[in-house]
Amino acid sequence: MKLFIEGENRNQSLLFPEVLDEYITEENSVRVIDAFIDELNLTELGFNLVPAETGRPAFHPTVMLKLYVYGYLNRIQSSRRLERETHRNVELMWLTGRLTPDHKTIANFRKDNGPSIVKVCREFIVLCRHLNLFTQAVVAIDGSKFEGVNSRSNNFTRSKLKYRMERLEKSLKHYFSLLDKKDQDESSFNDENAIKIKDKIASLKKRMIELKDLERRLLKMPDKQISLTDPDIRSMISNSIIKAVVGYNVQTAVDTTHHLIVSHEVTTKGSDRSQLENIAKQARSDMAVKNLTVLADRGYFNGEQILACEQAGITTYIPKSETSNAKAHGRFDRKDFHYKVSADEYQCPAGERLPKRMTTLEKGRTLHRYWSSNCKGCHLKAQCTPSKERRVTRWEHEAVLEAVEKRLNQNPDAMTIRKSTVEHPYGTIKSWMGSSHFLMKGLKNVSTEMSLHVLAYNLKRVMNIMGIKPLLAVIKS
Repeated sequence: MKLFIEGENRNQSLLFPEVLDEYITEENSVRVIDAFIDELNLTELGFNLVPAETGRPAFHPTVMLKLYVYGYLNRIQSSRRLERETHRNVELMWLTGRLTPDHKTIANFRKDNGPSIVKVCREFIVLCRHLNLFTQAVVAIDGSKFEGVNSRSNNFTRSKLKYRMERLEKSLKHYFSLLDKKDQDESSFNDENAIKIKDKIASLKKRMIELKDLERRLLKMPDKQISLTDPDIRSMISNSIIKAVVGYNVQTAVDTTHHLIVSHEVTTKGSDRSQLENIAKQARSDMAVKNLTVLADRGYFNGEQILACEQAGITTYIPKSETSNAKAHGRFDRKDFHYKVSADEYQCPAGERLPKRMTTLEKGRTLHRYWSSNCKGCHLKAQCTPSKERRVTRWEHEAVLEAVEKRLNQNPDAMTIRKSTVEHPYGTIKSWMGSSHFLMKGLKNVSTEMSLHVLAYNLKRVMNIMGIKPLLAVIKS
């Protein structure tokens, strides 16, 4: 009796199936990739289907697109790795008809067809609409920092340049002091050491000239930042880690029902403060709904952005940022002052009226200011303000922000739903990417990469939700 399962003899002749389709089961995900891409109108999406009249025949865009979607679905993003897989992977042999493009051809297809690949990602969202997967019209929005092809040492800000110049100056002073010491006591240095010191000084001076040239270039940049490897990349502060991330800020809107990424955008802005309106309107357009509900964290709280969403029929749930200096110093917060709509005035914790005194225009915002003339003799003044009187500022559209706050208080689970919806896709995609997130340089190319990742993520989600056979039936119908 044999104790272990034994494999086949390597020298034994075997009769493999002659039909390649017999290797691919009916429940294999490559059948979904094949059917989805075959149903696309590649001409309308912007792919070039007209071959060149001269030279070697090109690979059809359908084949290359299938290759990339399969690669990103199976965590194979590198063009060289994809080339190797076409020679040994039976699924890819079935999917591409045993075609084996070289890595340069594979890489050029992704680089040259970026906008069209982004449209393919949106076409899958159209398919999800037809499957009625967006019935709730509720999305969670968030942004996450992704590392790009640019090390921290090749990214410069004014503070980084100042720090490096100070270090160079300190080193130069050290080596100059050694030369002075040599002049005073030549017996302690030989000629070889002196030559090394002079070479080091020359090297440091050259580096100082390079940094000063970088400083001149940096000061011409709008955000006073420059990257050498990838010019589009930026250093961004991340709350999750101590060091800044040199990369891109990826915005996503995720459906709260099935956790599908409805919309996404790659930006070079490190802050989410100005991103709400753009990504929310994209999500509403992609879901083809008139009214949309958006859940976002306090990083998106911006009066103008919230107002624009409300005017566009987008209902927002966003907690207000806690940035009160008075509260931090143990004094009354703005929330302690009650606004009376009918009288257009505030009431302070001491019961005094704060009538409207003036209206100003600051940075395009119309602001009303309220204060009382009785603050000087108030028994609560020490708990209220160190100034002559406590002034309360109210934006002309403050009622919109108050409505958002009231709405959130009535739905305390909104932020829990947001967190459990939008953060999981980021973790999944970053796990697929590995330690190095993006492989390409430039905002346009990085956007292409992100679209492929989003398409792969959504494809896998829908296959898990519906099953492969039912999804295939819908695609082919």
